[in-house]
Amino acid sequence: MIGQFLLAFRETLEAALIVSIILAYLKRTRRKRLLSYSLYGVYIAIAASLTVGVAVWFMFGGLSGPLKALFEGTAAVIAVFVLSSMIVWMARKGREIRRELERQLEAVAARNAIMAIVGFSFVVVFREGLETVLFLTPFMVEDATGTLVGAGLGIAVSLILAYTMFIFGMKLNIGRFFFVTSILLVLLAGGLIGYGVHELLEYSKDVGVETGWLGSYAYVLDIPESNLLHHKGIVGSVLAVMFGYTVKAEWLRLIAHFCYLVGALPLVMLVYKKSVPKTRQN
Repeated sequence: MIGQFLLAFRETLEAALIVSIILAYLKRTRRKRLLSYSLYGVYIAIAASLTVGVAVWFMFGGLSGPLKALFEGTAAVIAVFVLSSMIVWMARKGREIRRELERQLEAVAARNAIMAIVGFSFVVVFREGLETVLFLTPFMVEDATGTLVGAGLGIAVSLILAYTMFIFGMKLNIGRFFFVTSILLVLLAGGLIGYGVHELLEYSKDVGVETGWLGSYAYVLDIPESNLLHHKGIVGSVLAVMFGYTVKAEWLRLIAHFCYLVGALPLVMLVYKKSVPKTRQN
């Protein structure tokens, strides 16, 4: 549930900040009559995102056996790829997002095109919603209840924070916030890539594909499922989501997890360091 909370919180806050930028710009440039149309685009995007989420659940939520393992593994690997791309993109462009959004919005608003405003708001919010659905899909198939609770809490907390910032002018160091959450998401993605590889190995075994020593266990901990430290226990589940902890892991799972962290963590830190203005580095 921790991972689902963090993913939903981060994505929802991004969407909320983007909507705040759009509304503030329209208000500042005295285009208040376009505010409601911008909100229509937001509402449609939310409805479309929920529809996609429900459709994915109905299509894949009932899978079992080898197909379930194949879908979970593939979905996890794809989610990690998209999540990693989003983290790096935000690290590079996060400080310019307001200026870029306002430039695009001005081009649309200058034409006074109502449908263009609706479409613009829809696209920028639906993108975040679609990413959220994609990231949560592997969790949803494995634990629907925990995913719904975690995602619901993440969305609620992020909306409260965004509302407080927008209405009461509460200040938040956006750069530092995205840096910290990006590191947490990289750790989460490392565990997710390991989980995805594990499921693909399970699928390989089910269909009779030999994986050799890569599919054999690197270690097996003698921890019963009833123990709090089991990866399905209260303590172990938190460690599992954030660090990829498990009581038994195949060699390929460990290698994939390790290689991802070794590559992703330094890259994200380097990109964020380069994105800091020189005046602040000195």
